[in-house]
Amino acid sequence: MSKVAIITDSNSGITQAQAKELGICVIPMPFMIDDCEYYEDINLTQDEFYEKLRGNCKISTSQPTPDAVMTAWDEALKDYDEVVYIPMSSGLSSSYRTALMLSEDYDEKVEVVNNQRISVTMRQSVLDAMALAKQGMSAKDIRRTLEDDRFNSSIYIMLDTLEYLKRGGRLTPAAALLGQFLKIKPVLQIQGEKLDTFAKVRTVSQAKHTMNNQILKDVTERFGCPASGKGMMIMVAHTQNDAAAEEYMEELKAMFPEAGYRVDPLSLSVSCHIGPGALAVACTKNLL
Repeated sequence: MSKVAIITDSNSGITQAQAKELGICVIPMPFMIDDCEYYEDINLTQDEFYEKLRGNCKISTSQPTPDAVMTAWDEALKDYDEVVYIPMSSGLSSSYRTALMLSEDYDEKVEVVNNQRISVTMRQSVLDAMALAKQGMSAKDIRRTLEDDRFNSSIYIMLDTLEYLKRGGRLTPAAALLGQFLKIKPVLQIQGEKLDTFAKVRTVSQAKHTMNNQILKDVTERFGCPASGKGMMIMVAHTQNDAAAEEYMEELKAMFPEAGYRVDPLSLSVSCHIGPGALAVACTKNLL
């Protein structure tokens, strides 16, 4: 039985401290902030990131360099026979395509997962990969299993402001101004390949109602699980909105009493496009 290492990047939301506890490697995502390079959870904390975001700094995301990726693989292969690498969704970044090309030089010792996930749902894939590796599954079979399961997840995000969609060019200044005037709170969705608008509402309670109804629909119709949430993992995520996230989690526990639960910050690669104050609910169908 081969020893399989699990490697991901910080788009999963897994911190360096958590990675150490889990026994995995997390490659930090680079950010360009006012023409200076920072690395998530290395020389850029969540609080520092939001301070710069609120301060109108110019922020853009990038992907790990080929050297950073190969160094992580090379280090892992000193102690392991194979590597499963889980980057963010191929529809949201070129990280997957770059890594797949690099893996061609590793004689099938590195399997790159086209995971179609990001942030909290991507984290769940990493945890699933760890469990499968402990069961003795090969890197190739882990990749196939995760790819077969990749669309069994949803994320819905309620924004606090339209400002950051405008900054990122996803919303015109005129549309942003009109939205602010009408007090619109858009609900976005991430399913697989892209970030899309799902609904437009005007209050937090309407946004929660919309997200709750859609999660219930996903759980029962899309994933075929009971309305109690049995067989599902329900996750609340947020951007510097801890108290609201904990309160929302309690609401969801009453709604889905048999589901598993987590509360986590959204990864910074998502946060830079939507800004602070956002609240999200995500679900994944249990793989194991």
